[in-house]
This record gives sequence, structure tokens and C-alpha cells, in this order.
Amino acid sequence: MGRAFVPCRIIAALVKTQRHCRFALSAATQHAQQNTIVQSIAPDMEAVNTVIRQRLHSDVPLVNQIAEYIISAGGKRIRPVLVLLLANAYGYRGAAHHELASVVEFIHTATLLHDDVVDESSMRRGRQTANALFGNAASVLVGDFLYSRAFQMMVTLDNMRVMRILSDATNVIAEGEVLQLLNMHDPDVTEASYLLVIRSKTAKLFEAAAELGALVAGANDAQIAAAGEYGRSLGTAFQLIDDVLDYAGDAAEIGKNLGDDLREGKPTLPLIWLMEHGTPQQRELVRSCIEQGDEEQFDAVLAAVTSSGALTYTRTQAEHAARRAKEAIADLPDSVYKDSLLQLCSFAVDRNH
Repeated sequence: MGRAFVPCRIIAALVKTQRHCRFALSAATQHAQQNTIVQSIAPDMEAVNTVIRQRLHSDVPLVNQIAEYIISAGGKRIRPVLVLLLANAYGYRGAAHHELASVVEFIHTATLLHDDVVDESSMRRGRQTANALFGNAASVLVGDFLYSRAFQMMVTLDNMRVMRILSDATNVIAEGEVLQLLNMHDPDVTEASYLLVIRSKTAKLFEAAAELGALVAGANDAQIAAAGEYGRSLGTAFQLIDDVLDYAGDAAEIGKNLGDDLREGKPTLPLIWLMEHGTPQQRELVRSCIEQGDEEQFDAVLAAVTSSGALTYTRTQAEHAARRAKEAIADLPDSVYKDSLLQLCSFAVDRNH
């Protein structure tokens, strides 16, 4: 046992050292890249932030307090960015995309509040989760408020197709949450089953955001479908890199605790790949950890997913998804907005947070 245990600790230590060095070198570059992406829509983002602040208001103080807490935590705001970039890329010059981008952000925020309760998470975006601070009941109910406020906002746009896209998306997201719940502590989840969860739970709102941006700009059906494929593939790439970062990330950079997926018994792609291609000892380790949610074995699992190539495989699949996203908008007219959409694909796979 001693001979097997020491290499795991050595590999885990080397991975952590390499990770910290890589992040120290790349963090400034990645922040600059993200700023470049949103620079072309900076006035639009300011308008969206104004709409969000106005629409957050409630006569119930606790609603205001929790909603403000979660919204003010920041985040990358990728989904609203998609609405704005696609709308501008297709030449839109109105203001409805600000409302739509805000709706998408409210829906996303509602899912975060609910996710953190289900996952019993204590840290997000570098600080306590709302449920850790205010309790589960309040978090769930404020999540419901944000959902219902989002639907109030979309109705004011008086566009049935907008409502169809968003209502379908929220339904699929809810199904994805249930699918993930069913997969918890199940070491026999297949890659295909897991990718279905990603497409439902994460990629669907990316897809809807991109479709809404094209739709509000008057794009035709083929262009809206292409925008949807872009969003779906980009969302898949983002989630797969999140899976990598849960093992090879830095807690200070990603804003949550490393090993959360393992603690929650989530069979994400690195573990699924290891279950299919690892040694018998590695498969037994992963099976036990998924079934028991055993984060105490994190270093051993980190060593296994690193040395086996599981993280490399997951990153490669993310790169394939990002490539599909780029191909989906190949026919989009050249513009600074298209450039930003392409840069977003690179950011999705190169990021450390």
C-alpha cells in the first residue's frame, strides 16, 4: 500500500505546483482577453446592468437582499454577452436585446440559487453561496422570484417566438437538473448520458441566448439555427472545461472549492473516462469515491485523472466543441462582433476560471 500511496501524493503535488505556476502566468492574459471580448458591446452591457438593477426591485426586503447579493457577485455574464454579440452581429439597432439579455441572466441566476441548494454548495464566485448565508428556503424562493420576474419581462416584448424559446429552455434545464440528480453517486453513467445532462442543464441556455440575439435582429430561420448551434457547442465547451478545473483548477481563480464534484458524487467526464479506460485499481478508486462522495481521496483521484489522460481527453472534447461553435458562425458577416464570438470560443477552452 505504501508504494501505491506515495506516487499518488507525488503526482498530486506536482500537478498542484504546475497548476499554480500556469495560473500565475495566464491570469492577467485571460482577464485581458475577456475584456477585449466585451469591449465591442461595453455600452450595451452597461444598459443591461441598468435593466437588471431596475428589474430586481421587490417590495419584499429579503428578496431584494438575496437577489442583490447573488447578482452583485459578478461572474462572466457570458449568456447576456451572447445575446448582445449575436444581435449586433446581425445589425440590430434597437434596445430589446438589453431586456432579453437581462431575462437570460435572471434565469441563469435562478438556476444557480437552486443548484447550490441541491448541491449543498458553500462557495461560489469566491464567496459564500446565498443558501449558506441566508438558508435553503430563502434561496429557493428567491430563485422562484427571479424565474417569475424573467417571464414578466419577456411577456412585455410581446413576441411569441421569444417566449417559446425561453419557456422551452427553462423546461429543458429543469429536466437536466433532474437527470443530474438521478446520476448522482452512480459510477456507471456513460459518456453519452453525461453529455445529455450538459446539453440540457448548461448548453441549453447558451443556445437560447444565441438564438434570441439572432431572432431580435431579424435573422432568418437558418441563421437562428446556426446561432443556436454556436451557443450549444460553446456551452458544452464551457462545461467540459469546468469539469477539468474542478480537478486541475485553483480555488481562488475558479471561485469555488476544488473537488466539489467528487464530494457531491457527480460522475463528470474525467471520472467517466477513467472508469472506462483506467487500470482496475483506478476504476475501483473512482467507483468508491462516486458512490460515497469521498473527497478525502481527492489527491488520489487527481493523480489518477492526470496520469491516465482523463483530463487531457476532457479538454480535447472541449476543444472539439469550441471548433464546432466556430464553424457554426462561419457564414456570419465579418465584424468586430464576429471576432468577439470567435475569441469567446478560444477563451472557453483556455480559461482558468
